[in-house]
Amino acid sequence: MSSPRVVEVETPLGPARVHLARPPRAHGSVVLTHGAGGSLRAGDVTAVATGLVEAGWAVALVEQAWVVAGRKLPPPAATQDPAWLPVVAHLTTGRGALPRPLVVGGKSNGARVAFRTAHEVGADAALALAFPLHPPGKPELSRAGELRAPVPHGIPLHVVQGESDAFGTPAEVRAELPDPSWVTGVKGGHGFTRKPDDLVAAAVAFVRTLA
Repeated sequence: MSSPRVVEVETPLGPARVHLARPPRAHGSVVLTHGAGGSLRAGDVTAVATGLVEAGWAVALVEQAWVVAGRKLPPPAATQDPAWLPVVAHLTTGRGALPRPLVVGGKSNGARVAFRTAHEVGADAALALAFPLHPPGKPELSRAGELRAPVPHGIPLHVVQGESDAFGTPAEVRAELPDPSWVTGVKGGHGFTRKPDDLVAAAVAFVRTLA
């Protein structure tokens, strides 16, 4: 993937930073963000972004405002979500608006944000890379409501989950969704593997069903 264009977008938490790669005649767009660790340099996120661009999709990698501000942990949803909304709005309106269909997604905590707000931002689909269904060892603290948030609005979703993910196995995630085919199990745990080829393939396969 060639060097992306970097833009800053003002939010209630300060500026967010967007790394935008837009191939000619893109089939659609994916707005993707990081997990609670706050790094877009994670091998899985960058591999998926590269794979999507190579497949002809525009990709906006978003460093959320709390990361740009130097915070170590994400704020609560009531604070985090309002800082995500203007970023997607900036990317999808005006003369430089990203092409449709629009997929919103993220890794772990970023997937939670994307799924919670998918309807509000007008997304056409949602993609999760390692959805944290529950804290490790605490299945009773389920986030299934967030996982299913796009469903009542008819927004297609897909979850790519590591087979040994302590935050929820593929089987656990499938049990919370209407259709088990919405989940792809791949090698690895919550951080996937060093060479996440199957993760990339699953993400690309999903977006191709939309264009």
